[in-house]
Amino acid sequence: MSNPIKLTIIGGINKDGTKEAIDRVEVSPGDILGIVGPTGSGKSTLIDDIEQLAQGDTPTGRRILINDEEPDTKMRVDPRLKLIAQLSQNMHFLADMTVSEFLQMHARSRGKDPELMHKVIELANTLTGEPIHEDDPLTVLSGGQSRSLMTADIAVISDSPIVLIDEIENAGIKKQEALELLAGEGKIVVVVTHDPVLALMASRRIVIKNGGMNDIITTSTEEKNVGDRVSEVDNWMMDLREIIRRGEVVEGVV
Repeated sequence: MSNPIKLTIIGGINKDGTKEAIDRVEVSPGDILGIVGPTGSGKSTLIDDIEQLAQGDTPTGRRILINDEEPDTKMRVDPRLKLIAQLSQNMHFLADMTVSEFLQMHARSRGKDPELMHKVIELANTLTGEPIHEDDPLTVLSGGQSRSLMTADIAVISDSPIVLIDEIENAGIKKQEALELLAGEGKIVVVVTHDPVLALMASRRIVIKNGGMNDIITTSTEEKNVGDRVSEVDNWMMDLREIIRRGEVVEGVV
């Protein structure tokens, strides 16, 4: 789907069967929506409801609308019509092919130029500290390389206008750049996170408690400023991590 879409989440019930405090959340292309809450509160369940385009037929009773309408049933069952791509911290490739073979195959299946693989690899290498090469077998890529490659693939080749991300802070990639890349391509980005940098990058964040959408917070200018300061510390930590990964010492870096 190439036309911009609007995603709407219609509230259902929490774990006690009580109506959710938030009735309706609308998300537009280029928006980053955070989902926060304690472990086990139901953040991933909300992601699952969106991924399944729930229509009151999941335990939460939520409904997902596309452009204010119930999506066609085919979108829920036909992979070729899926609107949603998902990135999780645990994904790995199982296909016995090289990076270039995979990307070219995916581009052809989407009716796009197979040479886009070069752009995908270039972008992926901006998100990971471990370079990815065209002739690398998919099965030997590290977790961080795999998720970097899929993030760039979603941005460049995939037509999916909605991207769901589950705790990308643990994915071993440059998380801020990954979110900026996807949102910059006009995707709707919904990210489950415990990370203050990512939570404050979002324009709004849904607070999940006891399985329900309990609140929605709009990120203020002051919070954005806090996020910028935390981001500087986070980038410094990442640089230190790379130095240690290369087997070097950090004396004199601080």
